Amino acid sequence: MDAADALNEIAFWLERDLAPTFKVKAFRNAAETIQGMGEDQLAEGVRTGRLRKMGGIGDRTFEVIRQALEGQVPDYLEKLRGTAKPLVQGGQGLRKALRGDLHSHSDWSDGGSPIEVMADTARILGHEYLALTDHSPNLKVANGLTAERLAKQLDVVAVINEQSGGEQSDGFRLLTGIEVDILEDGTLDQEAVLLDTLDVVVASVHSKLRSEKGTMTRRMLGGIRDPHTNVLGHCTGRLVAGSRGTRPESEFDAERVFAVCVENDVAVEINSRPERQDPPDNLIQIALDAGCLFSIDSDAHAPGQLDFLQYGAERAVLNEVPADRIVTTWPLEKLLEWTRRKR
Repeated sequence: MDAADALNEIAFWLERDLAPTFKVKAFRNAAETIQGMGEDQLAEGVRTGRLRKMGGIGDRTFEVIRQALEGQVPDYLEKLRGTAKPLVQGGQGLRKALRGDLHSHSDWSDGGSPIEVMADTARILGHEYLALTDHSPNLKVANGLTAERLAKQLDVVAVINEQSGGEQSDGFRLLTGIEVDILEDGTLDQEAVLLDTLDVVVASVHSKLRSEKGTMTRRMLGGIRDPHTNVLGHCTGRLVAGSRGTRPESEFDAERVFAVCVENDVAVEINSRPERQDPPDNLIQIALDAGCLFSIDSDAHAPGQLDFLQYGAERAVLNEVPADRIVTTWPLEKLLEWTRRKR
C-alpha cells in the first residue's frame, strides 16, 4: 500500500480515539515529509537508512514506511484497524443515512490539517459532501479568516473540486462555507458580498457566553434573521468534558430562538463533538416541538474527528429526531437548493 496513505490512516484512527496530539502529529508529519517522493527514492532511503535521518521520521514511522513499501499492511495499522470499534452503540442506521457534514475546520483557522487532507478523509468515510467552515475574523484566537483570506480559500476549494472532476465524478464535493461569529449586535462577522457566494453559512456565538438572557436572545435572533444564515451552530456554547474544562450553557429564550429558526428556515445544529453535546436533550425537544430542521455536524478540527458524526446520530435517535428533518441526510442538490434560496 502507499506509505503516505498508511501514515495518514494511522493518524486518522489515533485522532478518532482522541490520542495525544503529539502522537498524531508524528504520523501526519512523516506523511508530509515523504509526500512527493517516488517509490524508488523512498526504497533507496529505507535501504541505506537515510530516511531515518530525515526530519519527521522516527523509528515507528520508518517501520510503517518500510512495510508499506514491501506491499504489506503495516503491523501498527493492522492493529489499529483490528481494535477499532464503533464510537457509540446507538444511531448506526441514522449514521449510514447521513450524506455529509456542514461544519469542519482546516489549518487555515484552528484546525490541524490541510484542506486537502480533510476532504480526502471525508471522501474515504463515504461522505457525499463536506462543508469547509473555518472561523471568521473576530475569532482571532482561532486565526479567523479575513475577507481576503476567505477569498483565497475559495480559490483553493475550486481547484480541489476541479481536480476531483468538477461536479465530483466520485460523488463527493467540498462545499464552500464559514463558521461566522454572531457579533454582540447580532450582525454576522464577514462581508455580505462574500457570504453571498458561499454554499453554507454556520452562525455561532463564541464570546461573552455568560451574557444576560435577554441580551443573548436578541444577539442570537439577529444572527438567525440574517438571510445568509443556514445553520445555528452549537447554540448553548457549553462544554461538558475534555481538556478545555467545562463551561455552563448560555442562557437564552429557547422557545423564541427556535421559533425564529423555523420562520427563517435555519437548521439547529446537533454538534457531535463529545465535549459539547450541544444542544442538551431538553433543548432538542423544544426545537423539535417548534418544528425546526436539524443539521448533524462533526465540528471536526482534524481528519479523525470527521467520524464524530456517530455521536450526533446517536443523540438524534435518542431524542426521536425524524431523519427527514435532518438536512445532512439530504442529497446535495436538495441541500444546496435549501442553503441558497434566501440569498
